[in-house]
Amino acid sequence: MTKRTSPKKASLKDWHRADIVAALRKAGWSLRRLATHHGYASPTTLSVAMDRPWPKGQQLIADAIGIDPAKIWPSRYQGKDTTGAHKGHREATEKKAA
Repeated sequence: MTKRTSPKKASLKDWHRADIVAALRKAGWSLRRLATHHGYASPTTLSVAMDRPWPKGQQLIADAIGIDPAKIWPSRYQGKDTTGAHKGHREATEKKAA
């Protein structure tokens, strides 16, 4: 008798901090340089996004790496549409109704 198992679900584990820093370095950035590039007075500002949810900071880091922030921090985006497709659909529907 064989035991039937279902396929494992994709892991919703956030990237390790060192992996994010390494990906930034591969892309030619550091957290400090990225923060100053975007005009933040404190070069350590973007480190906040590494420790706790901050959508704007997460997006800046993800854009520098070239990946969606939901792939870096899946636990912070569970069940949320990060593509903006839903918002655009709603706006288009509202324009048609007017």
